[in-house]
Amino acid sequence: MANNNALDSLLSQVPVGELAAKLGVDEDTALAAVKQALPGLLGGLAVNASSDEGKQQLEGALSKHTPTDGKISLEAIDEKDGEKIVKHVLGDKQDAVANALGQQAGNAGIAKLIPMLLPLLAPIVMQFLAGKKQQAPAADDNGGGIGDVLGGLLGGLTGGGQSAPASGGGIGDLLGGLLGGGGGKSQGGLGGLLGGLLGK
Repeated sequence: MANNNALDSLLSQVPVGELAAKLGVDEDTALAAVKQALPGLLGGLAVNASSDEGKQQLEGALSKHTPTDGKISLEAIDEKDGEKIVKHVLGDKQDAVANALGQQAGNAGIAKLIPMLLPLLAPIVMQFLAGKKQQAPAADDNGGGIGDVLGGLLGGLTGGGQSAPASGGGIGDLLGGLLGGGGGKSQGGLGGLLGGLLGK
Protein backbone atom coordinates (compact mmCIF):
# COMPACT_ATOMS: atom_id res chain seq x y z
CA MET A 1 0.00 0.00 0.00
CA ALA A 2 2.85 2.33 0.79
CA ASN A 3 4.01 2.03 -2.81
CA ASN A 4 0.73 3.34 -4.12
CA ASN A 5 0.65 6.10 -1.51
CA ALA A 6 4.07 7.32 -2.66
CA LEU A 7 3.02 7.02 -6.28
CA ASP A 8 -0.25 8.87 -5.69
CA SER A 9 1.70 11.57 -3.89
CA LEU A 10 4.04 11.95 -6.87
CA LEU A 11 1.17 11.94 -9.38
CA SER A 12 -0.65 14.60 -7.33
CA GLN A 13 2.24 16.99 -8.06
CA VAL A 14 1.99 16.53 -11.83
CA PRO A 15 -0.06 19.32 -13.50
CA VAL A 16 -1.95 16.90 -15.74
CA GLY A 17 -4.45 19.53 -16.90
CA GLU A 18 -1.71 21.96 -17.95
CA LEU A 19 0.26 19.17 -19.64
CA ALA A 20 -2.87 18.11 -21.53
CA ALA A 21 -3.39 21.68 -22.77
CA LYS A 22 0.28 22.03 -23.76
CA LEU A 23 0.25 18.71 -25.63
CA GLY A 24 -3.18 19.25 -27.17
CA VAL A 25 -4.80 16.13 -25.70
CA ASP A 26 -7.51 15.40 -23.14
CA GLU A 27 -6.62 14.88 -19.47
CA ASP A 28 -7.23 11.12 -19.49
CA THR A 29 -4.77 10.70 -22.37
CA ALA A 30 -2.23 12.96 -20.65
CA LEU A 31 -2.51 11.01 -17.38
CA ALA A 32 -2.14 7.68 -19.20
CA ALA A 33 0.99 9.00 -20.93
CA VAL A 34 2.41 10.30 -17.64
CA LYS A 35 1.92 6.87 -16.01
CA GLN A 36 3.60 5.28 -19.03
CA ALA A 37 6.58 7.66 -19.02
CA LEU A 38 7.34 7.64 -15.28
CA PRO A 39 8.75 4.08 -15.11
CA GLY A 40 11.41 5.03 -17.65
CA LEU A 41 12.59 7.96 -15.54
CA LEU A 42 12.28 6.21 -12.19
CA GLY A 43 13.90 3.04 -13.52
CA GLY A 44 16.79 5.02 -14.97
CA LEU A 45 17.28 6.86 -11.67
CA ALA A 46 17.15 3.55 -9.78
CA VAL A 47 19.86 2.16 -12.04
CA ASN A 48 21.99 5.26 -11.46
CA ALA A 49 21.45 5.00 -7.69
CA SER A 50 22.43 1.33 -7.62
CA SER A 51 26.16 2.19 -7.54
CA ASP A 52 27.79 4.22 -4.77
CA GLU A 53 29.09 6.79 -7.25
CA GLY A 54 25.72 7.10 -8.97
CA LYS A 55 23.94 7.41 -5.66
CA GLN A 56 26.26 10.24 -4.58
CA GLN A 57 25.72 12.02 -7.89
CA LEU A 58 21.96 11.65 -7.57
CA GLU A 59 21.96 12.95 -4.00
CA GLY A 60 24.13 15.88 -5.10
CA ALA A 61 21.64 16.66 -7.87
CA LEU A 62 18.72 16.39 -5.43
CA SER A 63 20.30 19.02 -3.19
CA LYS A 64 19.85 21.50 -6.07
CA HIS A 65 16.10 20.87 -6.26
CA THR A 66 13.74 22.45 -3.76
CA PRO A 67 10.92 20.19 -2.58
CA THR A 68 7.41 21.57 -3.06
CA ASP A 69 4.03 20.61 -1.70
CA GLY A 70 0.99 20.18 -3.89
CA LYS A 71 0.70 20.47 -7.64
CA ILE A 72 3.64 22.01 -9.49
CA SER A 73 2.71 24.64 -12.06
CA LEU A 74 3.87 23.99 -15.60
CA GLU A 75 5.37 27.49 -15.63
CA ALA A 76 7.60 26.50 -12.70
CA ILE A 77 9.07 23.53 -14.58
CA ASP A 78 12.49 24.16 -16.12
CA GLU A 79 12.27 22.10 -19.30
CA LYS A 80 15.94 22.73 -20.16
CA ASP A 81 16.92 21.33 -16.74
CA GLY A 82 14.58 18.42 -17.44
CA GLU A 83 16.33 17.69 -20.73
CA LYS A 84 19.70 17.59 -18.91
CA ILE A 85 18.29 15.23 -16.26
CA VAL A 86 16.85 12.87 -18.89
CA LYS A 87 20.13 12.91 -20.85
CA HIS A 88 22.11 12.12 -17.70
CA VAL A 89 19.72 9.39 -16.52
CA LEU A 90 19.11 7.63 -19.84
CA GLY A 91 22.18 8.68 -21.84
CA ASP A 92 22.25 7.60 -25.48
CA LYS A 93 19.49 5.05 -24.76
CA GLN A 94 16.93 7.85 -24.30
CA ASP A 95 15.19 7.14 -27.62
CA ALA A 96 15.24 3.37 -27.09
CA VAL A 97 13.65 3.72 -23.65
CA ALA A 98 11.04 6.20 -24.93
CA ASN A 99 10.24 3.86 -27.82
CA ALA A 100 9.92 0.87 -25.49
CA LEU A 101 7.61 2.78 -23.18
CA GLY A 102 5.57 3.93 -26.16
CA GLN A 103 5.27 0.45 -27.66
CA GLN A 104 4.13 -0.95 -24.33
CA ALA A 105 1.34 1.62 -24.19
CA GLY A 106 -0.22 0.00 -27.25
CA ASN A 107 -1.54 3.42 -28.25
CA ALA A 108 0.17 5.51 -30.91
CA GLY A 109 -1.21 8.75 -29.47
CA ILE A 110 0.26 8.05 -26.03
CA ALA A 111 3.52 6.76 -27.52
CA LYS A 112 3.98 10.08 -29.35
CA LEU A 113 3.64 12.04 -26.10
CA ILE A 114 6.29 10.17 -24.08
CA PRO A 115 9.44 11.82 -25.54
CA MET A 116 7.79 15.23 -24.96
CA LEU A 117 6.78 14.33 -21.41
CA LEU A 118 10.12 13.01 -20.13
CA PRO A 119 11.87 16.43 -19.81
CA LEU A 120 8.70 17.95 -18.28
CA LEU A 121 8.34 15.18 -15.70
CA ALA A 122 12.04 14.91 -14.75
CA PRO A 123 12.17 18.12 -12.64
CA ILE A 124 8.94 17.11 -10.85
CA VAL A 125 10.40 13.70 -10.02
CA MET A 126 13.62 15.33 -8.73
CA GLN A 127 11.70 17.77 -6.52
CA PHE A 128 9.58 14.92 -5.18
CA LEU A 129 12.66 12.80 -4.41
CA ALA A 130 14.36 15.80 -2.78
CA GLY A 131 11.39 16.06 -0.44
CA LYS A 132 11.52 12.32 0.36
CA LYS A 133 15.24 12.57 1.08
CA GLN A 134 14.66 15.43 3.53
CA GLN A 135 12.00 13.39 5.31
CA ALA A 136 14.26 10.37 5.84
CA PRO A 137 17.94 11.42 5.68
CA ALA A 138 18.98 8.80 8.23
CA ALA A 139 17.91 5.98 5.94
CA ASP A 140 20.91 6.68 3.72
CA ASP A 141 23.28 5.41 6.39
CA ASN A 142 22.01 1.84 6.24
CA GLY A 143 22.01 1.42 2.50
CA GLY A 144 18.33 2.29 2.04
CA GLY A 145 17.32 5.85 1.42
CA ILE A 146 16.74 7.10 -2.09
CA GLY A 147 17.10 3.65 -3.67
CA ASP A 148 14.26 2.35 -1.50
CA VAL A 149 12.04 5.31 -2.42
CA LEU A 150 12.66 4.67 -6.12
CA GLY A 151 12.01 0.96 -5.65
CA GLY A 152 8.73 1.67 -3.91
CA LEU A 153 7.58 4.03 -6.66
CA LEU A 154 8.52 1.52 -9.34
CA GLY A 155 6.65 -1.17 -7.45
CA GLY A 156 3.56 1.02 -7.47
CA LEU A 157 3.84 1.58 -11.20
CA THR A 158 4.75 -1.94 -12.28
CA GLY A 159 3.54 -4.20 -9.51
CA GLY A 160 0.06 -4.86 -10.82
CA GLY A 161 -1.64 -2.52 -8.35
CA GLN A 162 -4.41 -0.14 -9.35
CA SER A 163 -1.86 2.37 -10.62
CA ALA A 164 -0.01 -0.08 -12.83
CA PRO A 165 -0.12 1.08 -16.45
CA ALA A 166 -0.71 -2.43 -17.76
CA SER A 167 -1.69 -5.83 -16.47
CA GLY A 168 0.62 -8.81 -16.54
CA GLY A 169 4.35 -8.20 -16.78
CA GLY A 170 3.94 -4.70 -18.16
CA ILE A 171 6.94 -2.53 -18.91
CA GLY A 172 9.40 -4.84 -17.18
CA ASP A 173 8.65 -7.64 -19.62
CA LEU A 174 8.74 -5.28 -22.56
CA LEU A 175 12.15 -3.87 -21.66
CA GLY A 176 13.32 -7.42 -21.01
CA GLY A 177 12.33 -8.25 -24.58
CA LEU A 178 14.19 -5.20 -25.80
CA LEU A 179 17.29 -6.56 -24.09
CA GLY A 180 16.90 -9.96 -25.69
CA GLY A 181 15.11 -11.61 -22.79
CA GLY A 182 15.35 -10.49 -19.19
CA GLY A 183 14.22 -13.67 -17.45
CA GLY A 184 17.35 -13.84 -15.31
CA LYS A 185 16.92 -10.28 -14.15
CA SER A 186 13.65 -10.72 -12.29
CA GLN A 187 15.40 -10.08 -9.00
CA GLY A 188 16.21 -6.54 -10.03
CA GLY A 189 12.77 -5.86 -11.46
CA LEU A 190 12.47 -2.93 -13.82
CA GLY A 191 15.67 -1.39 -12.47
CA GLY A 192 17.58 -4.52 -13.45
CA LEU A 193 16.06 -4.59 -16.90
CA LEU A 194 16.82 -0.93 -17.46
CA GLY A 195 20.29 -1.54 -16.09
CA GLY A 196 20.92 -3.98 -18.91
CA LEU A 197 19.37 -1.61 -21.42
CA LEU A 198 21.51 1.28 -20.21
CA GLY A 199 24.63 -0.84 -19.95
CA LYS A 200 25.14 -0.07 -16.25
